[in-house]
Amino acid sequence: MSNIENHEEYKAFIAHVKARVKGAQTKALYAVNKELIALYWEIGQSIVKNQEEQGWGKSVVEMLAYELQLEFPGTTGFSNANLWRMRNFYITYKDAEKLAQLVREIGWSHNILIIERCKDNLEREYYIQMTKRNFWSRNSLSTSISNQSYEKFLLSQNNFATMLPEARQKDARLAVKDEYIFNFLDLEDDHLEKELERGLINNIRKFLTEMGHYFTFVGSQDRLEVGDDEYFIDLLLYRRKLRCLVAIELKRDKFKPEFAGKMQFYLSVLDDLVRLEGENPSIGIIVCQEKNRTKVEYTLRDVNKPMGVATYSVNTKLPKEMAGLLPTEEEIAHHLKAFDK
Repeated sequence: MSNIENHEEYKAFIAHVKARVKGAQTKALYAVNKELIALYWEIGQSIVKNQEEQGWGKSVVEMLAYELQLEFPGTTGFSNANLWRMRNFYITYKDAEKLAQLVREIGWSHNILIIERCKDNLEREYYIQMTKRNFWSRNSLSTSISNQSYEKFLLSQNNFATMLPEARQKDARLAVKDEYIFNFLDLEDDHLEKELERGLINNIRKFLTEMGHYFTFVGSQDRLEVGDDEYFIDLLLYRRKLRCLVAIELKRDKFKPEFAGKMQFYLSVLDDLVRLEGENPSIGIIVCQEKNRTKVEYTLRDVNKPMGVATYSVNTKLPKEMAGLLPTEEEIAHHLKAFDK
């Protein structure tokens, strides 16, 4: 019995039980959260209904908060302010059937943040889905909203619609942003590409967080040998949901059409010499400090490898001149289909 911990069967048994416990804990927390959100929805609905039917004013919320706290002392969540949030929660989503179900799959504090800081239900759907998919903490969600991730998702430039099968297009669009915020780097305005690359490697966890969920790091200055020559990809990642390699080229300059030709060459070599059996064709992301959107559109039109072109910045705000480029509500709804199963 004393040496049982050294047996492979015992180790496998312990690992199985631990995984089962963790799974059960996750399911229990999910069930509790779903029930709590349903309760808050019903309370908000009841407040609205009685105010409309009975003509009750604002004071009913204060009275209800008092009665609930008296009945359930020590129970949090029934403050006057939180009851008003429940009322607003119901009003916001009562006519949005899809969102009324989705909101039950994220935490209450996440829901409140989304309601208070997002301007419409299309934007709210994006952040609800991203929170659900990426298991964002409240702080991660807040940072994403501050960084205008929604707008940058909508403005993303790539050729995935023509270069990828429909089943892969959805996740690929979620994998490439229009702009990456590297505000965790301490760089001068006249920094070199090598300094940018070194900074990202030294802050690899923050870099992968900014890139998005499901990315893993493969290498930097990844070597390719073709004929008698050597080529080096700045950064090589792997996107688990896409099951493919992702080549990243960092450019200190403005975007130039020839950058796409070089990336196309890299992707061809990766697919022929590096890609493993069962993996999908590689995709590329060219990350420049600036880009002219028209030049990017013309360049990507006839490129025959899947790639996107993004910019990077150490600032968090979308430039004012970009606001007018956001798509229509119908086009936004089409973009959000990337989340549908």
